[in-house]
Amino acid sequence: MTGAETEGAKAGGDSPMRAIHIEKVVVSIGVGEAGERLVKAKQVLKMVTGRTPVETKSKTTNKDLGIRVGMPIGVKVTLRKKDAEEFFKAAMWVRQNRIAGYSFDQEGNCSFGVADYTDFPNQKYDPEIGIFGMSVCVSLARPGKRIQSRRRAPRRIPVTHRITREEAKAFLRDVHGIEVVE
Repeated sequence: MTGAETEGAKAGGDSPMRAIHIEKVVVSIGVGEAGERLVKAKQVLKMVTGRTPVETKSKTTNKDLGIRVGMPIGVKVTLRKKDAEEFFKAAMWVRQNRIAGYSFDQEGNCSFGVADYTDFPNQKYDPEIGIFGMSVCVSLARPGKRIQSRRRAPRRIPVTHRITREEAKAFLRDVHGIEVVE
């Protein structure tokens, strides 16, 4: 077992199948329009994550906002494994290792915002880009979660194997040293 797996096993009890780990981190910037702001948002995500972002498209039409179905309105990057861990640590450093208790959902995932990309280490303000904030969504999982999303013979995960809100808070508190503010 590696160090991360050992820490996860401690947080999950004796069984390695109860160990919790970060499955993925999705970083997104919603712009609401195509054009110059979308291009700048892509640059920001590329600078912060080091990955090429993907455009997110509108699923609905809103005439008041001038949005049509299929119109690009934001960008996102999905990070997995070691990249997800590193970005999560950097994002939590920006937030002073604190996260609100209401940021957790029923499945133990959490979401929070970062107000400005210049808060990250080694990021400098560029007047041509401006200020962009971003949303960070962290998905937690246990080994065996793939069973529900695999293409061949997908199955439901038992309720006892799912991650609860309290288990997710305890995992972040114990393994990553994050303070959960209630």
